[in-house]
Amino acid sequence: MKRDASRSFRQLVLLTGLSGSGKGSVLRTFEDLGFYCVDNLPVDLIAKFSELYVEGGGEIERAALLVDAREGGNLARLPAIYKKLSKEHPTSLVFIEAGDEALVRRFSETRRPHPLGRELSVREGIHQERRLMAPIRKIADLIIDTTKFNVHELRQFITDRFQNPRHRPMLVSLVSFGYRFGVPTDADVVIDVRFLPNPHFVPTLRPCTGRDPRVARYIRSFPQTGEFLRRMDSLLAYLIPHYIREGKSYLTIAFGCTGGRHRSVMMAESLRRALARRGFAVKVAHRDMEKSAL
Repeated sequence: MKRDASRSFRQLVLLTGLSGSGKGSVLRTFEDLGFYCVDNLPVDLIAKFSELYVEGGGEIERAALLVDAREGGNLARLPAIYKKLSKEHPTSLVFIEAGDEALVRRFSETRRPHPLGRELSVREGIHQERRLMAPIRKIADLIIDTTKFNVHELRQFITDRFQNPRHRPMLVSLVSFGYRFGVPTDADVVIDVRFLPNPHFVPTLRPCTGRDPRVARYIRSFPQTGEFLRRMDSLLAYLIPHYIREGKSYLTIAFGCTGGRHRSVMMAESLRRALARRGFAVKVAHRDMEKSAL
């Protein structure tokens, strides 16, 4: 069973992952949290650093070591080194990644070649690095996909996760969408709310959105709406802690109606308030709200 270093005041974090995934930003956040940070530490020196860390008598209470593709073939030894360290004292392995399209876009914006070699295209480098990193990813204690975070959300997640040992946050993203524009491909859970009365057929409400209090009052005036909201609130309050215990760092829940303008928007906003009252970190996005108007 893997140990969670966040439960101990003394923390040694091995940070690794894909090039372009935001490892540097994560390491800077660790540094701001008071961790002793080392960038691009050679794999062969990790064990030596660990000895100094343990023998230091608390002089360095928390440390984060970044190891990545710049190590080349030496990375193959990282799993064995990590397993040995985790038996000696609490150690956490954090793996940072992102989707292919996000990584390609980031390399394009910085105009830098992939570190595995200039002879490879960026996309080829990404695929090759994923294969090389697969054994390390498999044993990671925490996997963070930065595709779903902006820079501020990523910083807040790392801060909450490693600053307070008893708090294990997860970002819940609520997305409204219209089925006519397709189901969001990144949704973990999809809820169809087309069974609710449609304000589109009320002339005075048609130009409005689900954020309008008049639209919300109209949808809430039907008994099935209140029942649905109560059941969803109860279901998510039950599910989210289980996702957190599994180490999931984000959860995307999509609510869909026909056009993505009224019912799905109102539902996402209502559940955002309900989950926020329960203390969960929540954000809302309305993917198709303006498309329907156009």
